[in-house]
Amino acid sequence: MSRDALGFRRKFGVLGPSTNTIVQPDFDAMRPYGVTNHYSRIFTPNSAAVSNESSVAGTRLIGDNVMAAVDSVMTSQPDYLVMGMSAVTFFDGKKGADLFQKQVEDRSGVGISIGSHSCTAALQAYGGVKRIAFMSPYWPAINEQVRRYFTDMGYEVVRDHCMQARSWIGIAEITTAQCREVLRMIDGDDVDAIIQVGTNLSMVKLAAAAELWLGKPVIAINTATYWHALRHNGITQQMEGFGRLLEEF
Repeated sequence: MSRDALGFRRKFGVLGPSTNTIVQPDFDAMRPYGVTNHYSRIFTPNSAAVSNESSVAGTRLIGDNVMAAVDSVMTSQPDYLVMGMSAVTFFDGKKGADLFQKQVEDRSGVGISIGSHSCTAALQAYGGVKRIAFMSPYWPAINEQVRRYFTDMGYEVVRDHCMQARSWIGIAEITTAQCREVLRMIDGDDVDAIIQVGTNLSMVKLAAAAELWLGKPVIAINTATYWHALRHNGITQQMEGFGRLLEEF
C-alpha cells in the first residue's frame, strides 16, 4: 500500500480549540520521524472574563463543534486522531469519557486518544498510584468534573487547584513561575502523583523537570495524550526531555 511521503509511519489528525496555541507546538515537539500531525481547529469563541457558568457553557459549545472538526480533518485520511482539548473529555465522569470517545470513533472510523483516558493510562504505566492531586487553568465547576472522572477511575483526589484563567486565550499566557507555585501548593507526602489538565496550559517541560525535584510522577496532559497515541499505534521509541512517560514507558 502506498504511504504518505512524510507520515509514512502514521498520520495523526489533531483536534483542538481554535483558541488553543499550545497543543500544536507541544505535539510537534514530541513527534517522531515518520509521524505527522494535521491540526483541525474546533471553532471556539474567545470568551472573556470566564466564570463557572461561562466556562461550562463554553466547554459544551466546544464539544458541540467537535464533529465539524472531525469531518474536516478526515479529508486528509489520517490513521488516527488525537484530542487536543481536555475539559470535554472529563465531563460526566468515566461514562461521559467513554461516550465522547465512541461518538468520535463512530463518526471518523478511526481510533482516538483523549486526554482523560490517556492520563489514566499514564498513571497505570507508572504503577503504584492511588492518591493524586491535579491542577488546571479552569474554574471550580470544571474541576469538579475532572475530580469526578478520576474518582470514577478509582483514584483518591487529595487536592486540586484551578487557576481561573480569564479567557480561553489567557490560559496560554499563564507563566511557568505561576505553574511552579501551584505544583508546590498541591504537592505533599499524601500525594502519589500530580496531573496537569488543560491543553492550552504550557506544562510539558515543567512537568518533566518537576519529576526530578518532587521525586514522583508529574503528568502533563499533552504529554500523556501524545504518548498514548504513539504507543497505541505501535510506536515505542523513547524520547528524552519530556519526563519518564516518554523516556521509560
